[in-house]
Amino acid sequence: MIRSVIKATGAYLPKKILTNQDLEKMVETSDDWIFQRSGIKARHIAADDETTADLAIHAGRMALKNSGLAPEDIDGVIVATTTPDQTFPAVAVKVQAALGISPGLAFDVQAVCTGFVYALSVADNFIVRGQAARILVIGAEKMSSIIDWSDRTTCVLFADGAGAVILEADKGQGGNADRGILSTHLYANGNQAGLLHTDGGPSSTGRSGHIVMQGREVFKYAVQYMADVVNEALASAGIDAAALDWLVPHQANIRIIEATAKKLGMGMDKVIVTVERHGNTSAASIPLALHEAVSDGRIKKGDLILLEAMGGGLTWGAALLRF
Repeated sequence: MIRSVIKATGAYLPKKILTNQDLEKMVETSDDWIFQRSGIKARHIAADDETTADLAIHAGRMALKNSGLAPEDIDGVIVATTTPDQTFPAVAVKVQAALGISPGLAFDVQAVCTGFVYALSVADNFIVRGQAARILVIGAEKMSSIIDWSDRTTCVLFADGAGAVILEADKGQGGNADRGILSTHLYANGNQAGLLHTDGGPSSTGRSGHIVMQGREVFKYAVQYMADVVNEALASAGIDAAALDWLVPHQANIRIIEATAKKLGMGMDKVIVTVERHGNTSAASIPLALHEAVSDGRIKKGDLILLEAMGGGLTWGAALLRF
């Protein structure tokens, strides 16, 4: 059977670093308050003239370089983002044009922090059905553009960046030993949309709006939903958490990450954590963490990996794969 294998990864973080000490000068907060509640010490912030497409193009270019492939070898581009440059065209078509990728499928997916898992699942389906051989999948966000910088409950959390993978069709035997994506599991509950949303949009206010979050409620559901979907992914493969080499979670909050790992009985030594230095980059957080762990040699060919996330919508999901 056909499997979607990760051929290469790429990433990009803006040059500007905003520390907790910097935020102390902007709002009523402190390094201790931020770190104790989120695990964040610093985050990257895009320049005013740097767009989400710019971030995505940098990450995509690195993934392409690391793959050894030419632009014409790529059949499509899918970008997960909740902060597009414009209402249209999609960020994906800008990436396609900038990297010289031939005409083919190119579109954006919007599932906020779960966006990369959603995009990965969509790309996997195209490949498994034989409609594409290679797809560039990117999570890219300029969350700083929708932050209310006077709201200390949200401005300390979110950040900017982009991460990318190239998925490539490969042959597998149909078992857990196959390299590639083994299963994906996607969910949403629109009844909980009010827990994490923006207070604007093109058809309502005519502006993008700012992030509004009910932190305690989001935390509660994040721990529950992410543990549930991870267990579902493991059950679908007939394995338990001990079989995993790595958990690569959405980097929203260290307490959520630790609680999820505890529910799974996993030690933090098997969890990829970047939230302290990256903050919450929404759809970019999983591919950024994945790229870092691949680049430094922690994640190796053949490792069994679980990706999981929860975001506004509420949306949540997981992907089980062998690297």
